[in-house]
Amino acid sequence: MTEPIYRHRVDLHVSLVGRKDLSGQIYRQLRDAILDGRLRAAEPVPPTRELARRLAVSRNTVAVAYDRLAAEGFLRSRVGAGTYVQDAGAAPRGAPAASPLRPRPVWDELSVWPRPMPGIRFDLRAGIPDVRLFPFEAWRRITAGVLRPSGLRDAASAGDPAGLAGLREAIARHVGVSRSVRASPADVVVTSGTQQAIDLIVRVLLEPGDVVAVEDPGYPPVVTLLRAAGLRVAGVPVDGDGLRVDDLPGDARAVYVTPSHQFPLGMPMSLPRRRALLDWARRRDAVIVEDDYDTEFRYGGRPIEPLQNLDEDGRVLYTGTFSKVMRPVLRLGFLVAPPSLHRAFRLARYASSWHAELPAQAALARFIDEGLLARHVRRSRRAYRARHERVAELAGRWSRPVPSEAGLHLSALLPEGTDDAAVARRALAAGVGLFALSEFAVTGPAAPGLVLGYGAVAEAGIDAGFARLDRIIAGRA
Repeated sequence: MTEPIYRHRVDLHVSLVGRKDLSGQIYRQLRDAILDGRLRAAEPVPPTRELARRLAVSRNTVAVAYDRLAAEGFLRSRVGAGTYVQDAGAAPRGAPAASPLRPRPVWDELSVWPRPMPGIRFDLRAGIPDVRLFPFEAWRRITAGVLRPSGLRDAASAGDPAGLAGLREAIARHVGVSRSVRASPADVVVTSGTQQAIDLIVRVLLEPGDVVAVEDPGYPPVVTLLRAAGLRVAGVPVDGDGLRVDDLPGDARAVYVTPSHQFPLGMPMSLPRRRALLDWARRRDAVIVEDDYDTEFRYGGRPIEPLQNLDEDGRVLYTGTFSKVMRPVLRLGFLVAPPSLHRAFRLARYASSWHAELPAQAALARFIDEGLLARHVRRSRRAYRARHERVAELAGRWSRPVPSEAGLHLSALLPEGTDDAAVARRALAAGVGLFALSEFAVTGPAAPGLVLGYGAVAEAGIDAGFARLDRIIAGRA
């Protein structure tokens, strides 16, 4: 008689100790797997002959365990079809709760940002692009080509921690043309977003206890990363010209800035202020980390010269991300560094996670090389410009919008004394998701206001969402 063809979905782990009560050991381990939820209802288990062969026991030993499980209602058999789990039990059992292990105290002080916002109907959160604008068909075609056996063109660089050679070449060309960044392919390190780029900078250049200056208000994930690394974070206020260089602490080893589109307020850093920051870094022997996020979407005014382009001393480390331009799920970013740091950043990238996902790297390189990224940015910019103007117009009825000519959000200042966090909570209760400006305070209190994103909501949704915001601001909701 031929054994029926059988394919089970899981590689079931059973371990036997010694040579006593083998059936009982198999029975208990399978029962625990079912009760813990590791084996789900209708999940097939291996045939008795196959499991016996894998465990080097007699088939009868396994059959006794299966019969006992079937008698207790855990398994059921179908002739010619195999044996299946009858009852999946509870959720999978977690790790031991009584562990003596504890995190460092800093982890009790940190939290994840942004907070969950259930029930959003009108999404005005900052930093979220409109995935409906993304050219999925072109991306699907490119991804399919990359996944073919011959699809990875530069396989020779597949293990390079700095990234695929083709992508580094494409990024250097892209930022050179679109942002006047001075970079050769050798200067580029591909990362899993901006946060990993900053994590690499921390590993390579800074020591626990060093002071890092950041804009206040500023970007919460970067502040969390710096504090988790044992660095001392100093919030430096901003004004209409950007970071107030005169307020930088004298002992700062580094400063993290968003000069082209200050996050979250939105104003650019003026040219005199940018030159003053470069002079400060030269005098203090400090490093400047320039986060040039979402500046592809510029709606007016002259393009802002990156600090990296003005830097003559090699003190600026330039970072960017494709998550805002393309899709949030595409966790690819980059870091541009001077030659003196190339080897260290490669080693740090290797120690961190070796390299980013290779198919995504290859696909993005082709996406850039075929001109699809530039075309997508132009198309998206037109859509976002209209939304930007509409949000500024509507917010201007009850706030003072901060002048901004780029990005996927703008900030609106509320009257002094307004509890912006309470406004944001009431907005969420009304189905409108947005951020209060106070969420971005680093060391000092932020002026009351709202950070209004327009990437994830169409123009019709902007009007409907602001109709609800109008009522909340007026105290009618």
